[in-house]
Amino acid sequence: MKYIIIGNGVAGTTAAANIRKVDHEGEITIVSDEAYPFYSRIRLIDYLAGETDEKGLVIYKDAWYEKNNIKLLLNTPVSEIDKDMKEIAVPSGQRLKYDKLLIAAGGVSFIPPLPGSDKKGVFTLRTIKDAGEIKKCVEQAKKVILIGGGILGIEVGNSLRKVGCSVSIIEFFSRLLPRQMDREGAEILKAQMEKMGFTFYLGAKTKEIFGDDRVLGVKLEDGTIIDCNMVIISAGVRPNTELANKIGVKCNRGLPVNDRMETEIQDIYAAGDLIEHRNLYYGIWPAAEKQGEVAGINMAGGSAGYEGTTPSNALKIAGIDLIAAGDIDADSKLESIIQKDKEKFLYKKLVIKNDIIAGCILYGDISGWKKIKKALDEKKDITSIKNNLKKWDMEAL
Repeated sequence: MKYIIIGNGVAGTTAAANIRKVDHEGEITIVSDEAYPFYSRIRLIDYLAGETDEKGLVIYKDAWYEKNNIKLLLNTPVSEIDKDMKEIAVPSGQRLKYDKLLIAAGGVSFIPPLPGSDKKGVFTLRTIKDAGEIKKCVEQAKKVILIGGGILGIEVGNSLRKVGCSVSIIEFFSRLLPRQMDREGAEILKAQMEKMGFTFYLGAKTKEIFGDDRVLGVKLEDGTIIDCNMVIISAGVRPNTELANKIGVKCNRGLPVNDRMETEIQDIYAAGDLIEHRNLYYGIWPAAEKQGEVAGINMAGGSAGYEGTTPSNALKIAGIDLIAAGDIDADSKLESIIQKDKEKFLYKKLVIKNDIIAGCILYGDISGWKKIKKALDEKKDITSIKNNLKKWDMEAL
């Protein structure tokens, strides 16, 4: 059996590992347009901050591929998939045959149609190559603007702050981390970030990035001018559907798959930031990892199903613990239990729907998370312990 996997991110690599667990003899080839084996995109911010190097980002080194008898082709973009002949085309002119194919091409940074976004000194961050170019620019540029106040924007800003840059963040929404924080929590986050030295422009829309061939600043819709010598656009990720479109699969937000990670074309599977499942698009590491596992097992003749992933982010925002999971009830329409301390920059919230914990925000103190997650996953009825939870007694869970 010949398996080809396009993309060596977490979905593709996890799929390869699970194919090998089921099929000890099959021929597995991973094809990637990048120059590095499987590495941590999550840790690119550490690389920007000078806290690790390129080697430190790599998760699976050459020995892992050799041990698992997996062939890895780097710097090898796929130009075509012939679904009838069951082969792919690569730049060398070779056509590689497959019995089962996984498309795990991931996502690409979204660049909004913004005048000046093509100037020198304007970047996005998705790959090691992107991070390397930003690091080179930082040697000269010390005034940085981040367009986008989501997780990546704040994390990148904090990394650059650590290496001596002044950082301003422009966010279209009226609060930071609109997907992970409600208004009250976002205010506490903002206050703590400002204390660290960040400058924020919230509810602001960028009109243009100005300068000659190199960026000199940003102009907002309200006429505000912000000088800088570097801009990083952090406006989210879009599925990389180029190959899917070429083979005639209709994509919605992403490439649709069933619970087995199968596409509408026989023997072609898909997983990771490229796909949508049951009309949902995740774009997060835990979902991509699970999808890769399910795809790999099924490609090798096993039987596994993907039931979805509870959207949760357990991370550090500028070194501060934050967990956001499930429905954070940003519009305050549901019942909730809130504990906050503005002086200590703490914010904790449980969202309750039909006497079940539907979501949570834990900022600055994540104690009790394991119990909350278990209750979330099991859809536990909390009627009898609600008074305990109001005192934030998580032992009751």
